[in-house]
Amino acid sequence: MAKDLTVSQVDRQNILNNPYALDEIRKGIGVSGIIFKGRPILLKEQVAEFFEVSERTIENYVSRFESELAENGYAVLKGKYLQELKLVIAQLDVPETVFGNIKRTPQLSIFDYRAFLNLAMLITESEKARVLRQVILDIAIDTINRKTGGGTKYINQREEEFLASWFEEENYRKQFTDALKNHVDMGNAKYAIYTNRIYVSIFKEDAQEYRRILKLHEKDTVRDTFYSEILDLVAAYEVGMAEIITRKAESLGRKLTAHELDSLFLEFEQKAHWKPLVQKARMKMASRDMAFRDALHLQLQEYIAPINPDEFERFLGEKSKELHERLEEAKEVMKRLKERD
Repeated sequence: MAKDLTVSQVDRQNILNNPYALDEIRKGIGVSGIIFKGRPILLKEQVAEFFEVSERTIENYVSRFESELAENGYAVLKGKYLQELKLVIAQLDVPETVFGNIKRTPQLSIFDYRAFLNLAMLITESEKARVLRQVILDIAIDTINRKTGGGTKYINQREEEFLASWFEEENYRKQFTDALKNHVDMGNAKYAIYTNRIYVSIFKEDAQEYRRILKLHEKDTVRDTFYSEILDLVAAYEVGMAEIITRKAESLGRKLTAHELDSLFLEFEQKAHWKPLVQKARMKMASRDMAFRDALHLQLQEYIAPINPDEFERFLGEKSKELHERLEEAKEVMKRLKERD
């Protein structure tokens, strides 16, 4: 979907929190600044000159988006730090007019690299900012695609926890389907019906709607695209319902009707202990799919938030791997354990 960085703080922050995209953007645009405290910074005057707008325009954006910009490296220097910066500027071999008369100023606004990019994603009056926004967006998308081998459909499988959650869920899935098979008096449709009940309870979508949003093909398995937290919660629902169904049927001495199972499921999903787990799962799914898969879960819009740098490391960093690599590692581990026995 088309992203408008000027209106979406979530999209802006996802780019600014992605260290891999930031490295590539830095190489791509080559903006230099004053080195202060080991990092490049730009003064308000320099930023205004780069974007070919007035300093008043920069001040207006700072006033409107001060909290967001401050989170991403904008600061106002006073006192000791201001004096240190003035000394650094004084040692630069440039005319004083480049930075204005800063000797008497009681404070200076500075933008580090992230704050500069943040501002570029906000300013609508500047043609240079518009062009830079497109460059930023293109590089961010290309970086994720390159890190994931050209597609993000199975980016969930790159995290370390996925394989263990995947295997565990398969086991609990078997317990759930066995309980439906042995203790519920319905046809084979019961497996799809109550699987969808679990999905809707957790992330407000049935399998068909989820497939549509992620643009899955007919041969794609829905659960193969779940993040580990979603797999864990689905497994918890499955093993919990399996036990409840079995106990209820055994106490009655017969199979359950659809109406009885509906009542059991409603009572089960409304238990208070699910609420924080479900809310966390919804936030993870909605936020990650928006950032990594460019997929919007309309039913979960209120849960979308920027993902932090640790999440990018988790799915794109050195510890992330393709599933076939993890399976090969697991096979080697099992082989060594067998040889040891």
